[in-house]
Amino acid sequence: MRTSNHVVVDLVEVAARRRPGAPALVVTPDRLPVSYQDLVRLVDDLSGQLKRNGLRPGDRVALRAGSNAEFVVGLLASLRAELIVVPLDPALPVADQRTRSEAVGARAVLVDGDGPGDERETALRRWPFAVTVGAAGVAAVRLDAATTPERDVSTPEGLRDDDAMIMFTGGTTGVPKMVPWTHDNIANSVRAIVAGYGLGPQDATVAVMPLYHGHGLIAALLSTLASGGTVLLPARGRFSAHTFWDDIDAVGATWYTAVSTIHQILLERSRTERPGSERAALRFIRSCSAPLTPETARSLHETFSAPVVCAFGMTEATHQVATTGIGQTENPAATAGLVGASTGPEIRIAGPDGQPLPTEAVGEVWLRGPTVVRGYLGDPSITAANFTDGWLRTGDLGSLSAAGDLIIRGRIKELINRGGEKISPERVEGVLATHPNVLEVAVFGLPDKMYGETVAAVIVPRESPAPTPAELAVFCRERLAAFEVPATFREADALPHTAKGSLDRRAVAGRFGGGS
Repeated sequence: MRTSNHVVVDLVEVAARRRPGAPALVVTPDRLPVSYQDLVRLVDDLSGQLKRNGLRPGDRVALRAGSNAEFVVGLLASLRAELIVVPLDPALPVADQRTRSEAVGARAVLVDGDGPGDERETALRRWPFAVTVGAAGVAAVRLDAATTPERDVSTPEGLRDDDAMIMFTGGTTGVPKMVPWTHDNIANSVRAIVAGYGLGPQDATVAVMPLYHGHGLIAALLSTLASGGTVLLPARGRFSAHTFWDDIDAVGATWYTAVSTIHQILLERSRTERPGSERAALRFIRSCSAPLTPETARSLHETFSAPVVCAFGMTEATHQVATTGIGQTENPAATAGLVGASTGPEIRIAGPDGQPLPTEAVGEVWLRGPTVVRGYLGDPSITAANFTDGWLRTGDLGSLSAAGDLIIRGRIKELINRGGEKISPERVEGVLATHPNVLEVAVFGLPDKMYGETVAAVIVPRESPAPTPAELAVFCRERLAAFEVPATFREADALPHTAKGSLDRRAVAGRFGGGS
């Protein structure tokens, strides 16, 4: 028999009991507040509607919405109804949405409006719903369950009664891996983030990262709500550099978290739209989901007058694994790959035999603990290939310092093997990123008859004219070993990124891997 699981919603309700009239969300282009008591009321209302329309505890429901009030209310209401929530990227082709919905056995898909291709994809049980917020603070939620819940659904192998969400991760073709998050996984991750950064009712943030990814969902949204703070949701449901500082001002933000690419965008815009001295200083800036260069971290600190923290997270660890501290005085990105101390998981640096390696030695990063998931759903062989005796084998190379700080050295599968020399793309990217006329860079391996692979680099120049390949080679030779210097340099107007904003190195290799 299924047990009652409201752990995630309980975190928000505790905050609501303490400060019922305080703003939980700021929404719509008019930046209207939604109080904690109103948020709980909306959640209870939609939860009741979901149950009255035939959904039962343990049913899976997909949630396709932007970073808006619908996503927040839909998520919490589904969890209140003891459903298992499956966030979907609204930008996914509708056929992919159907494939993922079928893989998890979703009985309905909550949508915040019609999307491209919806009229052609009739198999999806779309239930449109909308949250309205009036100028007087009156909020309501309406669900249009135009169809009955799907009856003929399959249950993913390995699903458990205490699962709260299913997240998709990895994979460039077919269906990515299905990661089950339990209520306890989420609660432990949220509590660690709240404690680590000292989040409280005095804090507010702007939702920069999409909420259907762990970065935005766990770090920005749920951690803020659990601490009694305020989250501003951008007007169009996604990050906008044009409105960012007005959003920061409107909510009185004390921090924000983003991927390095977005930090760079904000720094570029600050050249012409530099925040004035009348703006309240941020308490800290958090960077996660991709490496942050020392120069970017230094510029963030100097431009926005706030300490910068570097964090490391992954879906299989319910987002955050480790972070540097707010109070440290040195630049956290000065040591390439430094992501600080664990915020919960036990970290092992393992050799090829799985045995722990000594301090400073480089090996594969293994994780276990209360935020690390038990495996993947649907295919036990995938779990067996990635988990050993409760340890998650992350595929990341790293080391632990004597102080216990984790340093990420790159992905094992992305290492470039040049004549037996193993080269980290992140290391070469970090050097090229320090060139004054390089805005962004991607490094990958190209097939080579003599060496097996050679190093290739694609740069996005900061301004015209771009540095020549000869200039870049000289720059690299002064800072890298000879075998690490790229043999090929190409120029691009922009580089491909994943949905969460990190560099998509596979897409770079596919687009630019044809040689010079």
